[in-house]
Amino acid sequence: MSRAIPDHLRTGLKLLFVGYNPSLKSGETGHHYANPNNRFWRVLYEAGLTPRKYSPEEDGELLALGYGFTNIVDRPTRTAAEINKEEYEAGRKKLRAKIEDLRPQVVCFVGKGVYQQYSKKRTVSWGIQEESTVPGVIDFVAPSTSGLVRMSLEDMTAIFRQLKSIWATPEETGSNEQRNERRKEDEE
Repeated sequence: MSRAIPDHLRTGLKLLFVGYNPSLKSGETGHHYANPNNRFWRVLYEAGLTPRKYSPEEDGELLALGYGFTNIVDRPTRTAAEINKEEYEAGRKKLRAKIEDLRPQVVCFVGKGVYQQYSKKRTVSWGIQEESTVPGVIDFVAPSTSGLVRMSLEDMTAIFRQLKSIWATPEETGSNEQRNERRKEDEE
């Protein structure tokens, strides 16, 4: 049975990930980005945002890294095309209230369409947005990691990697592989 999944939220987040809505698989398991075709967990790791590749069942553990999860719409669906205008409108208001209350450093909208529904902006580019919807909170747009998205894993990961540069020191930027290479060079 598919049901809404719990948010993972707290004050003081570095990063709040916002998706469209849960997939049917996420609704069944109760965990974010649980569809086996979704590349979210791999992208986070390869972008250097997590020290290892987490699984959907560990989504709550990312709070310790300063990362939270929510969706603009709570109802699980097969595709985002099944979400109606009223659900988006209600979700937009609830999401803004969450962001205003929690004030994460960065809100990462996982999908251009998510940000377009939230901000009501038609033209959106990848990365940091020029104007934030909530003052003092950075709006960042990343591609959807759904298996239905045709963007290459490499291109997707490069966009997500930009998140790390917002608060990271130069030594911390890059992928896990790049950081490991730098460590090896430093040891030689």
